[in-house]
Amino acid sequence: MRRPRLALSLALTGAVLALPGCMYKATPDPELSAKDKEWMALVPEPEIDRRFARYMIEDPTGEAPGTIVVETRERQLYYVLPDRKAIRYGVTVGDEAYGWSGTARIFRKAAWPDWHPPAEMIKRWPHVHAMQGGPANPLGARALYLADGTGKDTLYRIHGTNEPERIGQAASSGCIRMRNIDVVDLYNRVGADARVIVR
Repeated sequence: MRRPRLALSLALTGAVLALPGCMYKATPDPELSAKDKEWMALVPEPEIDRRFARYMIEDPTGEAPGTIVVETRERQLYYVLPDRKAIRYGVTVGDEAYGWSGTARIFRKAAWPDWHPPAEMIKRWPHVHAMQGGPANPLGARALYLADGTGKDTLYRIHGTNEPERIGQAASSGCIRMRNIDVVDLYNRVGADARVIVR
């Protein structure tokens, strides 16, 4: 009598554990250049919280393919794919004082970009300074530069990070930070002039 119950219990447990597999599908890491591998190895990655891992999912946004949607409360970024699918990435968003929402477009993409902090940031934190691209640079491995509806630079970016331990937090000055491996993946997928919605 016990064995059928045990088998049924194990089967039910397996079915429950399989449910996330139906909803979330891990995606392979993008191919990296030699420089990517060398520099990304210098930014220690903490063990990732599975809630903020990169997954292919059913699209929850309803937006057109090629659109980026950032859900700040969820600390998630969605890249919308055809066939009602999306890639979901965990992100760091702006803290309460510097968060923003709205619609923008990507007007520039850059690998291992130099960082030029805006005057407002330097005023708040006099210790920050311009920096060449590299593993210590706060923009990380890639950056997507955002313009408003008139084409003016918003000064906000979607970019990598040298603080991957903050993914899932509200800790930036308004930019959307991603793990370096994730921002490379997004950079490879997203087109120039892609629409970005921050909610």
